[in-house]
Amino acid sequence: MALAEVSKRDDSHFPDIVELNVGGQVYVTRLQTLIAVPDSLLWNMFNRRTPKELARDTKGRFFLDRDGFLFRYVLDYLRDLNLVLPDYFPERSRLRREADFFQLRELAKRLNPHVSEDNSVGEEVSQSEAEDGALQGGPPCAAEVALRAGAAAVRSPSLDSRKSGYITIGYRGSYTIGRDIQTDAKFRRVARITVCGKTSLAKEVFGDTLNESRDPDRPPERYTSRYYLKYNFLEQAFDKLTEVGFHMVACSSTGTCAYTSNDPGEDKIWTSYTEYVFCREQ
Repeated sequence: MALAEVSKRDDSHFPDIVELNVGGQVYVTRLQTLIAVPDSLLWNMFNRRTPKELARDTKGRFFLDRDGFLFRYVLDYLRDLNLVLPDYFPERSRLRREADFFQLRELAKRLNPHVSEDNSVGEEVSQSEAEDGALQGGPPCAAEVALRAGAAAVRSPSLDSRKSGYITIGYRGSYTIGRDIQTDAKFRRVARITVCGKTSLAKEVFGDTLNESRDPDRPPERYTSRYYLKYNFLEQAFDKLTEVGFHMVACSSTGTCAYTSNDPGEDKIWTSYTEYVFCREQ
């Protein structure tokens, strides 16, 4: 009877340490951190509801279908109610959208474009914020016109203003050839496309399709080998590089072959790793 009572009590109360799966990214934090802001979405979820009422993933972690990369800034804000962003942070408008979703009004307010006493837009307005404002409609003011022109210049820079440099694209793929080369063989399976090079060049080329979760806050003039793309089509990566003036200058590949079991009559799995080097010159 005592064990049943403990089980029932545990099922109706959240633990002090909570595991979250936010868009595929795993976070571990204290319950008090999640309910730090009264009347927020997380406060309502983890204060007014019970564990059995919330969605979970296959490993029992509470699941939120939101941007897993940006949630780290939401969680940092909840820890001490202070907003600290990297010097180079192009996701400001999207983080403001996350703040609105989680009903963190003060955080959303801090992420709004700064407006001075004469109603002019401050210098901290980012390119993405200017684009969001353009989608809301209405006649643009002089500041908005200037912002749109600047954004267009960033999106379509002249060949003279583009930075030269190298980007290396790598992928590990595999395919299976069955006995007697069956027609139902499983061909190329790309596990992940990696991006190596200068951070600013990678972000310029791939934009929102670049996953930075393995190397966040990397300064724009530093190099990284830990970025990867959110899709698995090499051709899509090549198209984006070609659109902004890159061309392939070298490639290399290695491969291995193994059986799925010790039986030589079983399927063979071929695995390869390939790197493509792209260059853009001024």
